[in-house]
Amino acid sequence: MLALRLPAEVEARLEALARRTGRSKSFYAREAILEHLEDLEDLYLAEDARAEHYASGGATVSMEQVMERYGE
Repeated sequence: MLALRLPAEVEARLEALARRTGRSKSFYAREAILEHLEDLEDLYLAEDARAEHYASGGATVSMEQVMERYGE
């Protein structure tokens, strides 16, 4: 079970959408969470990988160097 507070404007938009479509607010909240959860997981995974790379003294290259090496 999840309970959350939304800003009044967002709540009103969600309510209007639910009324127009005959679906519940919970349906749309669940859809929004599922749609963005993977993106959030990927973001935090990438941030952790970057921090680990820098902490280990890993080397970096500029985008210009990458393009020189692999680009057109």
